[in-house]
Amino acid sequence: MQEAATDVSLDTKNVFSSALRFAMSIDTLKNSPELVDELKTSAQEQVEFMLSEDEEVRLLISEEEVKSVVRLGISNVISTLLDRLSSLLIFLPECPEFGLLKTLYDIEWLCKVLPRMELMKDLVFKWADVSSEILMIAQNCKLDSQILGVKVKLVEVTGKILEAVGYGIVIVPSKSRTCLLKIWLPFIRRLKTLVDAEGSESEYRMDEDLCEFIEGSMVSLVLTLPSNDQAEVFGEWMRGIGLEGVKFPDLSEAFEVWCYRSKSAKRRLLEKCDRLASETLDL
Repeated sequence: MQEAATDVSLDTKNVFSSALRFAMSIDTLKNSPELVDELKTSAQEQVEFMLSEDEEVRLLISEEEVKSVVRLGISNVISTLLDRLSSLLIFLPECPEFGLLKTLYDIEWLCKVLPRMELMKDLVFKWADVSSEILMIAQNCKLDSQILGVKVKLVEVTGKILEAVGYGIVIVPSKSRTCLLKIWLPFIRRLKTLVDAEGSESEYRMDEDLCEFIEGSMVSLVLTLPSNDQAEVFGEWMRGIGLEGVKFPDLSEAFEVWCYRSKSAKRRLLEKCDRLASETLDL
């Protein structure tokens, strides 16, 4: 009986690991791209189902062997994103967005399943490490109009990263949190202006739901920072309002909280100084 149970667990592990490898394109078939994409989509659906419905899988995800497969998949998809972005600076194909959007959809899918596996932190740290490199290419002037859809999807994915950090799903050092905000805030603000300038007829939009999601994630993240780092972020945000007239993302709520906390801290400091001065005089 015990041997049978072990066989079932092993079978489940093999099925789940195989589904993961195809879902994250670690393993691929030498078939037409359409068939490969269809297999990947089916594997992603299988992974989601097993994570939701299979009790054995919920135990398997704590095994180092399974975690190693996921971490390999994360590294691969980020490397693919960087390679495809970098290639645009050398050669701009007729449809430059196609491959990039596929990769970003894969990362978006990871944002959905990794929290269930308690591995979202691996993606967050990886994204923080490569954010500067991503934006160095994405902000290249000659690519402005050609990859507008990619830029919008980049913001959607980044919103999920900021959400994970801002709401405490992933704990990262305050320096990394500050860097994430300072790197992405100007890009997101400029992109919103660029997309709005395209008009309502454009196929690329940062709709109200996305904007509210980004703002909510950023407000939550700002409030987790030390006061001095908050001041830097608010300074950048207010410069954007003053120089470009763009208030998005609206950080007013976080700014008001920061002002209140700063005034309270200053008042407490003054009260403590007065108390110490009185005690000294009494002596």
